[in-house]
Amino acid sequence: MKIYTRKGDDGTTGLWYGGRVPKSGGRPEAYGAVDEAASALGLCRAACGPDDKEVHDDILRIQEELFVLGAELATAPEAAHRLEPGVSKVTQEMIDRLEQDIDRYMERVHLPPKFVIPGGTELSARLDVARTAVRRAERRVVDLGTGGLPLTYLNRASDAVYAIARHTDESDPQLFGGRS
Repeated sequence: MKIYTRKGDDGTTGLWYGGRVPKSGGRPEAYGAVDEAASALGLCRAACGPDDKEVHDDILRIQEELFVLGAELATAPEAAHRLEPGVSKVTQEMIDRLEQDIDRYMERVHLPPKFVIPGGTELSARLDVARTAVRRAERRVVDLGTGGLPLTYLNRASDAVYAIARHTDESDPQLFGGRS
């Protein structure tokens, strides 16, 4: 199976359900940033240890949902009616799950009264890099002028990744063992 089509050699890319746009256009910038965020989360998931099953599974679900979001962003607005909720279109239930994740992790975390400097643990540092990638994707969606559920999803996803990062900081007894 060949993965190249040569169709993009002119600097354009195809959208789902038809149409071509410049690769540097707002829509490819937005779904490209979402793809980058999903890849950054893959590095996080790969760094999970045997005791990190909950974190691993939550990261995997967010990655899968980012692909749903990417599909929505890769579809021309006039074809949006063809998208399937939860498969190629973001749903409120996806956002609700993220809010539950945020609450679940944050009830276990004691944040310091200052900004958190990334790097408490390797996993939390990777999660902070992934969080910044999600925030970039959020900015690209704002630039695209697409509000609604895609924008809300990215906002909650970055908060969820932050909450998971803080949880992984606190689960390292060497990092927080001597703090009061």
